[in-house]
Amino acid sequence: MDMSQYLEIFIEETREHLQSLNQCLLKMEKNPEDNSMLNEVFRVAHTLKGMSGTMGFTRMSRLTHDMEDVLHALRSNEIKVSPKLIDILFKCLDALDSYTTMVVETGSEGTEEYLQIIQALASVIKGEPHDEIVTTVSAEPVKSGNDSAVETLSLNQYDLNVINKAADLGNNTYQITIKLNKGCVLKSARSFIIFKTLERHSEIIKSQPKVEDIEDEKFDFEFTVVVISKEGEEVFNKDLNSISEVDEIIIKLIEAKRQVVAQTVSDAASTGTVKTIVQEENTVSTEADVTQVKTDTGVKKAKTGKTVRVDIDRLDVLLNLVSELIIQKTRLEGLEGINKTQDYVETIEYLERITTNLHDAVMKVRMVPVETVFNRFPRMIRDISKDLGKEVLLTMSGEETELDRTVIDEIGDPLIHLLRNSVDHGIESTESRKSLGKDEAGNIALRAYQDGNNVVIEVEDDGEGINVDKVKKKAIEKGLVNKDMAANLTKKDIIDFLFRPSFSTMDKVTDLSGRGVGLDVVKTKIEALGGVVEVETELGKGSKFFIRLPLTLAIIQALLVMVGNEKYAIQLSSIQKIMNITPEEIKLVQKQEVVLYRNTVIPIVRLDKVLEVPKEDVQPKLLTLVIVKRGDRLTGFVVDKILGQQEIVQKSLGKFLSGIKLITSATILGDGNVALIIDVNSLAH
Repeated sequence: MDMSQYLEIFIEETREHLQSLNQCLLKMEKNPEDNSMLNEVFRVAHTLKGMSGTMGFTRMSRLTHDMEDVLHALRSNEIKVSPKLIDILFKCLDALDSYTTMVVETGSEGTEEYLQIIQALASVIKGEPHDEIVTTVSAEPVKSGNDSAVETLSLNQYDLNVINKAADLGNNTYQITIKLNKGCVLKSARSFIIFKTLERHSEIIKSQPKVEDIEDEKFDFEFTVVVISKEGEEVFNKDLNSISEVDEIIIKLIEAKRQVVAQTVSDAASTGTVKTIVQEENTVSTEADVTQVKTDTGVKKAKTGKTVRVDIDRLDVLLNLVSELIIQKTRLEGLEGINKTQDYVETIEYLERITTNLHDAVMKVRMVPVETVFNRFPRMIRDISKDLGKEVLLTMSGEETELDRTVIDEIGDPLIHLLRNSVDHGIESTESRKSLGKDEAGNIALRAYQDGNNVVIEVEDDGEGINVDKVKKKAIEKGLVNKDMAANLTKKDIIDFLFRPSFSTMDKVTDLSGRGVGLDVVKTKIEALGGVVEVETELGKGSKFFIRLPLTLAIIQALLVMVGNEKYAIQLSSIQKIMNITPEEIKLVQKQEVVLYRNTVIPIVRLDKVLEVPKEDVQPKLLTLVIVKRGDRLTGFVVDKILGQQEIVQKSLGKFLSGIKLITSATILGDGNVALIIDVNSLAH
């Protein structure tokens, strides 16, 4: 039986089971007498054992089998739950996670045995003391040995299956390494010619580095491909050597490895054991118990599942097509020189409704609850607080709040930094909290909720808060500000120093902090996502960090404006008000142009000067001011003309323009022209 077709399902289900195991162990640690959690942990371990055994992953199967022995002893009251036992079970979880990562990367579970963990599990059952477990995660993929100087590419189960089928049809599989001349200027163009040459005689099934990286010239002067062909080596040698700037070609024949999996399944109504025997080259047999299957003729069949797993790349393609449709719809609306009859107008309006509904539907499909990110933090807080000798309680709320998948994938690191910061900097030691009359256990709250077109994530702790005077002193020491200027800074201005690169108030560097890379990473990452970070703090009472993020990064509502003869877009969700002012209303305060609006002093940014847009030197009688809000600060952008609101599709600027901080991205307008999207966070700062 070919098991490669089940590999993706195995990986997805294993990850879900590991997440469930993580949550159950955390609850089991807090309430050791809760048998329901123990039973759930046993069920997950049993299921993982059966799944891994069936797939032929013997190391995962052995580890979960030994876990089962310990859990069975717990259920039989032969042993009791202890902190050290929980630590061992968490190490088992980490090992299983490592195995799963290796399966994802290579199609194999790797060679790591985690013997220390297995020995510790055996010691628990025997009641013997055991040494502290130190585990390392193997990051190197498994490579097959070969006498050649060139290593064989790591092939996953899918690749091996393709190679086996190709061999059955009489085809050969070659690994071809091409080394280009060090003086080759257009590596991607030369690589394109090589790929086209290879495709004349073969089918390419794998490339290292990836084809996309080769196209972007993200490689040195060599790359390796795996091809399937009926031709012999001499054909490739002849054709590839005829291409200029190819210095060396190394060709290796990859032999097919047969894998036969035989299963004997007991009758579904019985409670027998399913045995799986895996044979690969020389016979290697393993046995694994699979969850027993019982039938009950009196129970109705379960409904077929109404959910499907879809690769995120397919959703990206779908969203891109919707984006292009919106661009063409906008183009139709702006067409001139045609007779816009009533039928034409009604058709455009109907198209508008369809594209809007289609966009909403696609975005809902891409939305993922923040729970997928939040679930990793309870374990992290547990481990950090144990390392620091602190008691910390983490409470989470709003896990059902949804964000676009692209945003979800990026917010993990900033939240990790903020939570580590709260445990290390914010929460005091147990002795300090006692002396201050606080609860011995520090409290950290992680919340998420939707606010208009944004999602807000809060990280709050009841620790010591930020010592503003200490931050100010450190800023003066580092030369970021002089004493005279520091005296006039607001509390918010001083706290902003914490987000500077290499800024830290820690007196010594520890494993957790002191290098000044935490909050800088948070600010950079969140602003790259079009969000903002805000801080509220009170000395002795705690701190609260707010992360405000857009719901999606793909399609947004924007205001189109003219600056000189160029069009720009400003995200509508950041705009507070649009108003006209006279030049006389603008005042100069400390060399900064400001305007007074409702008893609030608002700094002004002249976009034509900042963006260096050519413009006639004529002073108009009225100036158009677009007031934007960044956090709790207002800033006015001076523009020449308001063109109106429009739904736009954000497009990346590409790697050559990625360093421009004043512009976030671009959009293609209905007339085919490009409008740049202004970075409100950068300009308002």
